[in-house]
Amino acid sequence: MDSSTEDPVCGMQVSRDSFTLEHLGIRYVFCSQQCQERFKANPHLYIGVPGKKAPKQEGIEIIKQRRFRLEQPLTDAEAAILAQALGAMMGIKHIAAEGNTISITYDLIQATAEQIETRIGQVGTQLGAGWRERLQRGFVHYFEECEVGNLEVTPHRGPHSGAL
Repeated sequence: MDSSTEDPVCGMQVSRDSFTLEHLGIRYVFCSQQCQERFKANPHLYIGVPGKKAPKQEGIEIIKQRRFRLEQPLTDAEAAILAQALGAMMGIKHIAAEGNTISITYDLIQATAEQIETRIGQVGTQLGAGWRERLQRGFVHYFEECEVGNLEVTPHRGPHSGAL
């Protein structure tokens, strides 16, 4: 018996005892808490509905680039720590730190700006007092959630949907 299965968010093969979640009576397994959170927020981005594939199943990527501005530039050592931590996240395509700007390119299907900002905050505690507070956040959460919500496939709700 195979002891691994595919993470529906990132496609990695994972142990069946990894991060799990039950949705509509089906048990799903994830490689990380990040993938589990993405699935839980918008499951139909990944699993679709009868007769309609989900964006993930269609192979769709939504590439985003966000720039986070800092009051002062990162040192080379700080930039390396941040790049390593963010690079370990699923969906991160590219990270560049130049001067006081951090540019991050990522796939919105696998990661959100909110998850990235959370990771930046976690790294900020490693970099020293006040670093986290220097990050000036944009208003991207609301816009991304609307965009993701618009992509999610949903069951047809109408007189011919077969629902009772």
